[in-house]
Amino acid sequence: MGRAAEILGVTPAFLRSLGAAKLIEPQRSDGGHRRYSRYQLRLAARARELVDQGTALEAACRIIILEDQLAEALRINAELQHTRDQRPQNAGRRSA
Repeated sequence: MGRAAEILGVTPAFLRSLGAAKLIEPQRSDGGHRRYSRYQLRLAARARELVDQGTALEAACRIIILEDQLAEALRINAELQHTRDQRPQNAGRRSA
């Protein structure tokens, strides 16, 4: 946790608060140390940005969750759009 906090320029308490807010749930090493993925570190960095701009921690976490959900929805939409565009034009039509 100390190394992750150092990388992000935050305190270990800030990272623990993100865990308490359910934004990130780090894995644990055999020794019980918190291990953060790159994705979790990106979320924590985004939380720090928002908090530094004056956003309350709980609100920052909610914003990040919504941003993540929107990105996933856009990814799925683009994938479905691509799949639809790859089908032959008459594939869904029945002849009368």
